[in-house]
Amino acid sequence: MIVIFQIAKASEYVSVLKGEEKAFKQSNKVNGTLMIAFLILGLIGVYWCNHLLYHETLFPQGSASIEGEQVDQLLWITIILTGIVFFATQILLFWFAYRYQYKEGKQAHFYPHNNKLEIVWTVVPTIVLLILIVYGLRSWFLFTGPSPKNAMEIEVTGHQFGWVFRYPGQDGVFGKKYFKDIDPAHSNELGLIWKDSAALNQKADPATFDDVVIDGTMYLVKGVPVRLLINSQDVIHDVGLPQFRMKMDAVPGTPTTLWFTPRFTTKEMRARTGNPNYVYELACDQLCGQGHYSMRAVIDVVTQPEFDVIMSQQKPAYYAAFPDKDPSMKAADTTKPASAAIDTTKVMAKL
Repeated sequence: MIVIFQIAKASEYVSVLKGEEKAFKQSNKVNGTLMIAFLILGLIGVYWCNHLLYHETLFPQGSASIEGEQVDQLLWITIILTGIVFFATQILLFWFAYRYQYKEGKQAHFYPHNNKLEIVWTVVPTIVLLILIVYGLRSWFLFTGPSPKNAMEIEVTGHQFGWVFRYPGQDGVFGKKYFKDIDPAHSNELGLIWKDSAALNQKADPATFDDVVIDGTMYLVKGVPVRLLINSQDVIHDVGLPQFRMKMDAVPGTPTTLWFTPRFTTKEMRARTGNPNYVYELACDQLCGQGHYSMRAVIDVVTQPEFDVIMSQQKPAYYAAFPDKDPSMKAADTTKPASAAIDTTKVMAKL
């Protein structure tokens, strides 16, 4: 600041010595030349940044969902249109500053108003923006509209600060849930209605007994449409799926939906990106509290046979909460050989 101040004072002294008018003409010419220099350096900087950082964006990978390709198309159209406007306006802005700088004997043309010009630069942007909005709404209605009949359904529930995924089980039906039945301490973090309650005037829903609940990881199948039923247990969250080009708010008390079709498995994306640790991510795109930064889940896209194996290894949430009710555990107990029982007398003697 001191240096700038000294330079400013020095320039004032030079102006006094040379004369105000002569100093003004020189500084005006210097500033005009600097405008052109700034324009050239700025355009070089834009190109250099794009060349340096483009591969860090999600564009080179392509959309990980079939429907997300429409979003990429809209983004490219928007970038091209705004890019043309950006370069045209910036080049003209700095060139005009240089070309029409003050010169002695040169008079500016007084041009206060032109109705035709006003109409043109109002109507043209309006039409362009209207086309982009219509194109975007068409895609939005597709993502949020009815899903294909063969779509699998997954319930996504957000809470501070994590994601819970529920699959409907073998019956293909989601059981009912009630917020007063939420009991994380007893493995019922979604409030599935597992028992009768006279106080709540409710009966157990048999459809809940085979529902599978998974924390932190959502499994999808390549080429199979998936419909997400999105909920929130506390504040507004947002299901952000950047690789799939999708996102949807999770609103307390107001379920939202979204569907898409995965294009590549996780293994294929690792090969495409050359990153052996690549994973699809579900991030909360809504500032939801102090732990917002940690609200992240992993999406694993697999083939149908791999998905079948994974789901066969999952136990329904009801049996995880009540192992004594699990038929497989009872069968294991009845088939356990007598020799497998622990002889406590021998154990105590050894101790």
